[in-house]
Amino acid sequence: MIANQQLGAGSRTELTLRGIVLGIVITLVFTAANVYFGLKAGLTFATSIPAAVISMALLRGFKGVTMQENNIVQTVASAAGTLSAIIFVLPGLIMVGWWTGFPYWVTFGICALGGILGVMYSIPLRRALVTNSDLPYPEGVACAEVLKVGAGAEGDDAASAAESSKAGLRAVLVGAIVAAAFFVVVQTRVFASDVIQYFRVGDKGGATGYDFSLSFALFAVGHLVGLWVGIAIFVGAVVGWGWGVPYFTILHPAAGAAADVAQAAWSHQVRFLGAGAIGVAAVWTLAKLIKPVVSGLASAMAASRVRAAGQAASLPRTERDIPIGMVGLITVACLVPIAWLLGDFSFASGLGDHVVALVVGGLIYVVVMSFFVSAVCGYMAGLIGSSNSPLSGVGILVVIGAALLLVLGIKPLVGASAGPALVAFALFATAVIFAVATIANNNLQDLKTGQLVDATPWKQQVALVIGVIVGAAIIPPIMDLLNHAYGFAGTAGVDPARALAAPQAALISALAQGVIQGNLDWSLIGMGAAIGAGVIALDEVLARVGKGARLPPLAVGLGIYLPTQTTLMIVVGAVVGWYFDKRADRAPKPAATKQLGVLLASGMIVGESLLGVVIAAVVVFSGKTAPLALVGDSFEGAAIWIGGIVFAIAMILLYRWASRLSRTAKI
Repeated sequence: MIANQQLGAGSRTELTLRGIVLGIVITLVFTAANVYFGLKAGLTFATSIPAAVISMALLRGFKGVTMQENNIVQTVASAAGTLSAIIFVLPGLIMVGWWTGFPYWVTFGICALGGILGVMYSIPLRRALVTNSDLPYPEGVACAEVLKVGAGAEGDDAASAAESSKAGLRAVLVGAIVAAAFFVVVQTRVFASDVIQYFRVGDKGGATGYDFSLSFALFAVGHLVGLWVGIAIFVGAVVGWGWGVPYFTILHPAAGAAADVAQAAWSHQVRFLGAGAIGVAAVWTLAKLIKPVVSGLASAMAASRVRAAGQAASLPRTERDIPIGMVGLITVACLVPIAWLLGDFSFASGLGDHVVALVVGGLIYVVVMSFFVSAVCGYMAGLIGSSNSPLSGVGILVVIGAALLLVLGIKPLVGASAGPALVAFALFATAVIFAVATIANNNLQDLKTGQLVDATPWKQQVALVIGVIVGAAIIPPIMDLLNHAYGFAGTAGVDPARALAAPQAALISALAQGVIQGNLDWSLIGMGAAIGAGVIALDEVLARVGKGARLPPLAVGLGIYLPTQTTLMIVVGAVVGWYFDKRADRAPKPAATKQLGVLLASGMIVGESLLGVVIAAVVVFSGKTAPLALVGDSFEGAAIWIGGIVFAIAMILLYRWASRLSRTAKI
């Protein structure tokens, strides 16, 4: 519908020096913001869409700019939103007292080598999870729509195509402006950011609650992932907060406010149920992916043989990955220094007598577990988007596995005093695998965008390697600066009033200590695994009924594991998006109406993402947690009503406007 003439171009600008330089600059800025924001709030924001919008704005005046070149810019910059997730693990080494800062070259090596491995692992997965998959990839689709609209607005020859591009651009802009405006007002605290209620259950000390985040971006993600993923997430939320939190708060009564009691139960018990469910669902998902992954490897090898025969030009542009032979060489080239890092850490931690076992075992674990988490994270990114993919849940499974192997293989050979060193080694190995997971989680989303805009996969893969190296170069000094300026909560000698929470790192380091010290409650993870197995069985029954109803097991696990602040608005967006599409089926132009709905949702993600970057920068430079606040805590009750009502009205008006636009525009 949009920018068709570019899709058929024989030669075009794509991987350029100006695009790479612009992507690097955006990566540096966004990485700094993401590291601070993630350590403070436990969240990182996706940078692909903001980078695409910035690229289109800055490169518009240059000759020969294409949407594929803008796609390269967002691919480079997307590393900022994902590699920054290493903050979910590495601060744990400071929290357990092993490091006092972040050694530059060691930290750089973990991020860069793990990130490049993530790119290499995602290459054979591309055919299985992108080309031959019906996963929705909400952020990848949204980014592609933004790129197409921007390219189409620059000039289609056909009048209908131009009108289509104009209508699509209006949908993106209106969605972005409304989402951005609402987000700014939320920062003033005139509108609440969440509709929250916690309450006691029964007379035995139980508690539970809910948290609807008034986020246009999360609502838009729900629209893009579809009804059944939304329902599955809702089922998980009901399991977690309708049963899990009340059950554990009644089982372990505690004094205090209902919110504190419920949140404690969710953090210390229910999240482990979610991790167990995610683990079982992940294994099941990987088992189902074996055939398409093998097929993808075979296709990659076939493409390599075509190149070797001098017939590379006969390959479709969209099938030109980095040659599989080079993928193997780069993978080995990364594993050699990773082995050195593991060995160096073994000697530094006093475990040098067992260096061979630690390096060989650690390397095997990195290779196998990295591919496992790459496939699982890629699937989860395709299911609900990179931003909402629970990487910390994957980190939980990885660190438990690493710690268990150390308990079985090394702990019997060393004294009790080596416990802290084993904890540190488990965190170190987890950090390498986590770096692989973050990039695989992102790269498949980027490749989905590339597939939709007719990009060349190998050029995107090269661009992401560049982004990884740039992100890895800037992350260590930023983390070191923040550590010395604020410190991390729970670390000895740190002012708790100023300390950064780094919640995921605290949880993962506590898990490593729990496994190695032998005091982890395995029953919670086992209970979660049983729930996951039950959901898998139910989903298979629904698949055999064949009426379109499904209950994706990973999505249910995500619903249990993620906070309702993230999940509930995704569910609302999924239901509203489904209702909008059902009404569109009765409209004069159903396909065009649905397309405008997708573009409107994409715009919402764009607007909130861009403002998220800006506000993060304001927070960093002002040193205030709420630099735009106009009212105090006493206004909170009114802000909830005002914000909730305005949010609902804005959504109704936006969708009605999109429906009218599809009828009046000549598309």
